[in-house]
Amino acid sequence: MAATEHVVPPSPFSDLVRSETRQQHGTVQSSPFMADLLGGRLGLDAFTRYTGQLWFVYRALEEAVPALRDDPVAGPFLRDELLRLPALERDLAHLLGGAEHLGALAPLPATSAYAARIAGVAREWPGGYVAHHYTRYLGDLSGGQVIRSLAEKTWGLAHKSDGVRFYVFDAIDNPAAFKRTYRALLDALPVDDLEKQRIAAECRRAYALNSTLFDALGREFDCPVAPPQAG
Repeated sequence: MAATEHVVPPSPFSDLVRSETRQQHGTVQSSPFMADLLGGRLGLDAFTRYTGQLWFVYRALEEAVPALRDDPVAGPFLRDELLRLPALERDLAHLLGGAEHLGALAPLPATSAYAARIAGVAREWPGGYVAHHYTRYLGDLSGGQVIRSLAEKTWGLAHKSDGVRFYVFDAIDNPAAFKRTYRALLDALPVDDLEKQRIAAECRRAYALNSTLFDALGREFDCPVAPPQAG
């Protein structure tokens, strides 16, 4: 009698994405700019500059929402609870000293490249848009809360008020449950395995674009460059 073959079920796609981007996630978190920002070694001007760059990234993400609402791949992820542009604009009006200063915001070249990639995939490739949506919004619900807390303590910004509203998701009562639901949507994406690999690769690209932005901010604020790792 032949032994029963043990079939290992495939890993959920959300687990694949997390495993394939783990190293890049760590690299972004430990970038000189973010390390100095989180370590309190940079001033409110650096936080303001960073927040201003985020405005261009989220404008690209959220301007695409109306066209993708009914898309079978991207549509299920487009939850109004996640939208950040109004909160970003309130934060920037506070940080810059008035809404009239919003028109003076200027993207760094790295920011322009990042936003252009998001806009491009939003027009041409819904799966690629999902990759950027995932890396941004789930990051905001997770590590973004560390940045909010630091900003409140270091620069005296009011708790969950103007200046840090970007990180406050008032319409999400249970972030952990929301993230589980989001990852379940990733696992249920109506695409084949090849497309999932393409989406995972775009997640890595999203982290790389974010890393390039942090590098540019680090140069602007004279953050020390981390020594190359051995090996």
